Amino acid sequence: MRSLPSIIHLDMDAFFASVEQAAKPSLRGKPVIVGGLGGRGVVSTASYEARRFGVHSAMPMAQARRLCPNAAFLAGRFEAYRQVSELVMALLRELSPLVQPLSLDEAFVDLEAGPYGPVLAEADHGTGERLVLALAEDLRADIERRTGLTASVGAAGSKLMAKIASEQAKPDGLVLIEPGQERAVLGPMPVRALPGIGPATEQVLRRAGLTTVAELAAAGEAELVQLLGRAHGVGVHQMAIGLDDRPVVADQDAKSVSVEDTFEVDLADRDRVLREVEALALRCVRRLRGAGRSGRTVVLKVRRFDFSTLTRSETLRGPTDDETVIVETARRLASQVDITGGVRLLGVGVAQLADYTQEDLFAQAVREEAEAAAAAGAGAGAEEEPEAVEEEAAVVRRWLPGQDVRHAEYGPGWVQGSGVGRVTVRFETPWSGPGRVRTFAIEDPALEPARPLPLREGWPAEDVDDDE
Repeated sequence: MRSLPSIIHLDMDAFFASVEQAAKPSLRGKPVIVGGLGGRGVVSTASYEARRFGVHSAMPMAQARRLCPNAAFLAGRFEAYRQVSELVMALLRELSPLVQPLSLDEAFVDLEAGPYGPVLAEADHGTGERLVLALAEDLRADIERRTGLTASVGAAGSKLMAKIASEQAKPDGLVLIEPGQERAVLGPMPVRALPGIGPATEQVLRRAGLTTVAELAAAGEAELVQLLGRAHGVGVHQMAIGLDDRPVVADQDAKSVSVEDTFEVDLADRDRVLREVEALALRCVRRLRGAGRSGRTVVLKVRRFDFSTLTRSETLRGPTDDETVIVETARRLASQVDITGGVRLLGVGVAQLADYTQEDLFAQAVREEAEAAAAAGAGAGAEEEPEAVEEEAAVVRRWLPGQDVRHAEYGPGWVQGSGVGRVTVRFETPWSGPGRVRTFAIEDPALEPARPLPLREGWPAEDVDDDE
């Protein structure tokens, strides 16, 4: 444990929604909800304006629409989020080479490993804390200047406490927890505040009468080991008393993303198993998107009543983070598993990760089939095939709310909505005022998908000049 709070944790505020508000002047100060827009979609991020209505991440989108019907509901633009994330991570690496990204909008930084490390090593306690606070405030100011977005930062002597501090700092704040104050800060918190304690572990602890971190600390290591097992029990007790010596590890390259749940009662009903697999797959997609990754192989893990464990996997034609593709693949794998006797654990993962996304495999399949049909029609000399191919290709061209577009006459804008053969576009840029709305035919040749615009005019060229 460190004597100086030289580990910081940065967390961008409502990141996806904040990027959308920064990119779309007409949405600033208004509720914005980003996520899956289909019948089974879930909320990825809600702006703080939407959170006042009770909307939060991982909520079913249908429920979010009921709670906040006047919000802007947008599909994710992960290329835009990755662009902003890369800029933020570059600013963090100016402070230290030891930057551990946890997702697109969240990272730990070890200040002792950076250019200010020698100064921190020689400084007295008060001077060291003031320097950490100054560095953190400068970082937040740089992020806002470059992106227009706000970030919350926590500083502490360990990764555990730095993350706790950044949660306390939200939104748009800075909190420093002095080394030595760990137990005083953690004590009143619910057990779920500790990493690694999920719903199943919380229920085990609750049945034992342990609901706060202070109660975990008082229970002692032996009781927690008895309740949770050796490895988990020891780890939970260490965190409960404020001990965390995990180092900041730079640029962890995960080979897969996965989630799993253990059930108190073995599941023997096939429909229930499929529902749980679907929920796990959606959680896995959220984690995958949060890391800015996509994957090609969907993996199902099943631990049966007799503790035997089996895995099933299916490799797709290309990397994807599409929730429909991953959910349907996981359900298909689960339907092939013998659950006789019951299932005690289920897990869903995505492997063979990539940094790009095959955004819509179903659309790709339609395009390939249309091209194949066109080729077959040309070879056979059929006269009706091209018309059929044109009709099918038109189905592929769909416009998603929030999508970046460019019109040959009106310039850049974004899709507000589409339906009944029409698409509505608002023409504005991140550095303009709120723009005008126009409606076009869905197949209008003058309207094309576009790359995201930078949030600050002149970036990234401005930043290249700064680096030089």
